[in-house]
Amino acid sequence: MPTGLIVTGGSRGIGAATARLAAGRGFRVCVNYARDAQAAETVVTAIRAAGGTAVGVQADIGTERGVRDLFDAAEAAIGPVRALVNNAGITGPIGRFETVETETLRRVLDVNVLGSMLCAREAVRRFGDQGGAIVNLSSVAATTGAAGEYVHYAASKAAVDAFTLGLAREVAGRGIRVNAVAPGSTLTDIHAAAGEPDRPARVRSRIPLQRLAEPEEIAEAVVWLLSDAASYVTGTVLRVAGGF
Repeated sequence: MPTGLIVTGGSRGIGAATARLAAGRGFRVCVNYARDAQAAETVVTAIRAAGGTAVGVQADIGTERGVRDLFDAAEAAIGPVRALVNNAGITGPIGRFETVETETLRRVLDVNVLGSMLCAREAVRRFGDQGGAIVNLSSVAATTGAAGEYVHYAASKAAVDAFTLGLAREVAGRGIRVNAVAPGSTLTDIHAAAGEPDRPARVRSRIPLQRLAEPEEIAEAVVWLLSDAASYVTGTVLRVAGGF
């Protein structure tokens, strides 16, 4: 039976690319979204048109209740979930750390760290001893610090890296693999949402490959880590950043 997969934040960017690619590789996909139902439905419709199985589910993964409801709805629609991609993430506005509002700090940590932990905990509980795969979306910012832009976001992704390693070692004996992908700058709307839509042009010259990633290139790494081809890979943060 094809594997049930939840992709949080799956309505756009890397999440949408991952949902589409995974469905094409045989996964039954739950596309989670927070607010934009139309964007999620566009992804679901594309997957179904290509012959795949998908459903969209609204849920706030920064809350325990939202996470439980997400897994319940996913399993009701696509059957047992044996794979999870913790993709949902936010940066808040670009700027120096001293200007960041406390509410922004809380929301970034709630979504990027707590949300990933809550979803992973629910996944591990439901996987039981049947095995499964979790891929967390990190960022190269976890190792660069993102000074002058969003050090709070970078700190949240460093927490994701540490969480990935610790959980992977804890659940390996149950056949559950936990990995992360750390993208570099990628052509998504996260730059506009952070207040600097022209950021790709500003940072391109820093990247050895001299270009930003396409979401589909990051998705390839994510789906590989979910697959049996990566059966001996766990506790790993895979950097996909054009050499940066």
